[in-house]
Amino acid sequence: MKVFLGGTCSGYKWRDKLIPMLRCDYYNPIVKNWSESDRLREVHERETSDVVLYVITSGLRGVYSIAEVIDDSNKRPEKTIFCILYEGFDNKMAHSLRATANLARSNGVAVYESLEEVARDINGRIDIL
Repeated sequence: MKVFLGGTCSGYKWRDKLIPMLRCDYYNPIVKNWSESDRLREVHERETSDVVLYVITSGLRGVYSIAEVIDDSNKRPEKTIFCILYEGFDNKMAHSLRATANLARSNGVAVYESLEEVARDINGRIDIL
């Protein structure tokens, strides 16, 4: 099983904390010098991974990760996981993110607020296979 590790790229290094908890393969889109070939690989990995994970932190600097999770919540909800780590967000942004999480959840997406919950879900999916 392979997990696409999408979401916030700046600030808190959530991938470094999550990866040791996973018992599966993963695609980490973070590279030193982003190129067109990296973008194409990311698109391929997002489409072909067994699970697409989006973790949002207060390091969020744009909206594309939010667009991706909502796109995947419509196209492939059964393989999409959305995690929001609320620490560092002001009340207005936290409220908006909760509404976004509710939208994704209404499409059938698993939604969490901790990396430990995410790891349990992903590792549990391995046990089912």
